[in-house]
Amino acid sequence: MDLGIRGRRAILLASSRGLGRACAESIAREGVDVVVNGRTADDVATAVEELSARYDVQVEGVVGDSSTVEVHDALLAACPEPDIVLLNGEGPSPMPFGRIDAAAMEASLQQSLIGPLMFVQRVLPGMCDRGFGRIVAVSSAMVKSPNPMMSLSHGPRLGLTGVLKGLSKDVVRHDVTINQLLPERFDTGRQQQMANLVMKLKGITYDEARAEQVASIKAGRLGRPDEFGDAFAFLCAAQSGYLSGQNLQLDGGSYEGVF
Repeated sequence: MDLGIRGRRAILLASSRGLGRACAESIAREGVDVVVNGRTADDVATAVEELSARYDVQVEGVVGDSSTVEVHDALLAACPEPDIVLLNGEGPSPMPFGRIDAAAMEASLQQSLIGPLMFVQRVLPGMCDRGFGRIVAVSSAMVKSPNPMMSLSHGPRLGLTGVLKGLSKDVVRHDVTINQLLPERFDTGRQQQMANLVMKLKGITYDEARAEQVASIKAGRLGRPDEFGDAFAFLCAAQSGYLSGQNLQLDGGSYEGVF
């Protein structure tokens, strides 16, 4: 299926590895020029090199924390008029609720809510003026952290979901869509990190911790990053202009609700 986005331009926050990198792969394969971003220079350089070698598209890299104004400036210098934006970011490490202080919560709000919204504020007018835009945010499918731990990002990401839902109603008439991807457990470095955490909490082996992850998914396996990336590519497609304000569960059939 031709997604009709060849020649478009994309900025992908936190895309040098993991699910963000999978998203970069999927739209680069469709002929989209991409700007990848990550906190580590080596990861960004590797992503740029590999994507440039595999696909006939322009690839640039921007190193730094994508929740900051300085990195927003650098991303928009690399691609002043993006047609596609991925709002992604690695969440903070889980911690016991009793250890969360105001400083940690403020940092999570900046990373997972304020930073992404400030970037959307800068790219949205141009998308509306040009009559095409696809914004996709990665949020939390479930509040599932190793008991009694919790992730600081759950609250800010749910807040981001609410704000973006409201925005989606205002801009869809310009063929600018805003949607969310809600991943459960995908086989990335993040789940390896979580398995190591469960090992320490429960005193079990790494293989046992990984088996617990798999057992929590109805499909009986972790998701593949390419499955996530291709779902992102579809939400970016020219044919997806009537799909906006939605939260797409990518959870291996684990969600128990009907709607």
